[in-house]
Amino acid sequence: MDISKFLSVLFLLCSLCLECNNVVVKASHKVYPEFQSLSAVEVKQIHRTRFHFQPPKHWMNGPMYYNGLYHFFYQYNPKGAVWGNIVWAHSVSKDLVNWEALEPIAYPTKPFDINGCWSGSATILPGNKPIILYTGIDTQNQQVQNYAIPKNYSDPYLREWVKPNKNNPIVVADESVNGSAFRDPTTAWFGKDGHWRILVGSRRKNRGIAHLYKSKDFMDWVKAKHPLHSKAKTGMWECPDFYPVSLSGKNGLDTSLVGPNLKHVFKVSLDVTRYDYYTVGKYHTQIDRYVPDNTSADGWDGLRYDYGNFYASKSFFDAGKKRRILWGWANESDSTKNDVEKGWAGIQAIPRMVWLDSSGKQVLQWSVEELETLRGNKVHISNQQVDVEVTFLLPKSLDNAEEFDARWINAQDLCGLKGSKVQGGVGPFGLLTLASSHLEEYTPVFFRVFKAPKKHVVLMCSDARSSSLMDGLYKPSFAGFVDVDLTDRKLSLRSLIDHSVVESFGAGGKTCILSRVYPTLAVFNDAHLYAFNNGTESITIENVNAWSMNSPRMN
Repeated sequence: MDISKFLSVLFLLCSLCLECNNVVVKASHKVYPEFQSLSAVEVKQIHRTRFHFQPPKHWMNGPMYYNGLYHFFYQYNPKGAVWGNIVWAHSVSKDLVNWEALEPIAYPTKPFDINGCWSGSATILPGNKPIILYTGIDTQNQQVQNYAIPKNYSDPYLREWVKPNKNNPIVVADESVNGSAFRDPTTAWFGKDGHWRILVGSRRKNRGIAHLYKSKDFMDWVKAKHPLHSKAKTGMWECPDFYPVSLSGKNGLDTSLVGPNLKHVFKVSLDVTRYDYYTVGKYHTQIDRYVPDNTSADGWDGLRYDYGNFYASKSFFDAGKKRRILWGWANESDSTKNDVEKGWAGIQAIPRMVWLDSSGKQVLQWSVEELETLRGNKVHISNQQVDVEVTFLLPKSLDNAEEFDARWINAQDLCGLKGSKVQGGVGPFGLLTLASSHLEEYTPVFFRVFKAPKKHVVLMCSDARSSSLMDGLYKPSFAGFVDVDLTDRKLSLRSLIDHSVVESFGAGGKTCILSRVYPTLAVFNDAHLYAFNNGTESITIENVNAWSMNSPRMN
């Protein structure tokens, strides 16, 4: 079908009953003493998600697969809807979709974590014994690395964990390390020299650092002479992640695997920008150094897992299905006052499988296959959430595409300049999600094609500027470039729409954007989904599939 022009005749794909909720860029450790222990009197549902993970109420990072169950340990405030009173909450699942909430596993109770139990990671030790490393804030307000182990290994749910006094804290900053910026230990990997290795994020002045520590017995850790990797002018590195990816196929690899047929991915969450950045490169095991390939920038202008609300991500190796799963956190885009009033804040993105693109230059991401078990009625939507997949066929000639200006380095700025209303040659075209009947509110997710001297440039946007009539929201024009070959003239788009979330995957997962949006009109039966084209060239929808999404068990 040929897509009609924007604001002329809109092709209606489906009508949705959607609730909405937005994300603001707030520092994850910003403290609001007046709100952090204010319990929710009522949990408002209008913007609350259904199939994205979140706890029953309040503010809400270490996942693992163990003995047939997925465990998710996450930062949680049991007393209020803003950051504070942080404990390690715990939920379990058999399928990464339906979740059962268990009791939190760690509260601030020891001298080495009395002022906070912060982020960390899980590792499975020999003998099939899990162990958690996490950052604690000690009596001197220094950040130290601690460990916790299950109280009863025979309990399939691992409900209770203990923090032994012996050897805790397990890693303490020496005089060369900034003890007030020293956190988020990674999953450990085992080297051929018989030593375990972990990374801890840090900074020295404005240089981001991933300190490397080694141990033979997992208890006595020694800092390596050099960090695994560091980069000037990037600020604090939070939640570092380091793992191998195969040069071919989608199968994930155990974190300890090294060899000739793989590369490594190194990812950091930059505290300054609140985004996750990664590079693909080579791990030199003999000298314990990671060197990024020269195919993308190493820093603020580099590759991102997601070009929207996506931060503090962690990956883990799913030994059951031989895949690597990536999970990121999406914070709110409304005000702290709104968080308190609605009684909750923060969600997780959909768990994503991650693997290396055939080009070797970037990773691809796609929602775990289990999510499809929630799909209900096809095309004719009558539920409050939707999964839609569209393939667009471009015109035979792209000669009328707009000229690309080499100064357009920042994709988000370019999306803000062009938007979905400014007519181009090839695009903008895509979907209007969470749209009200007369388009007072809508969140467009779309592509725009430009021509450059050597190849075509594809821009993907998820623009929240028209998403809500509500005041005081953070409504960015999120965007990323899509490294795609257009010889087949096709661009695919998948959007998972869940009340306050529009999570989109462009070109099979090459570029991903998660937006948090809070409509006031486009809710329940008054929310709609349209296809649009505002370019001079005709765009054809080659195929479209849309499903209503059922609600899983969610804590």
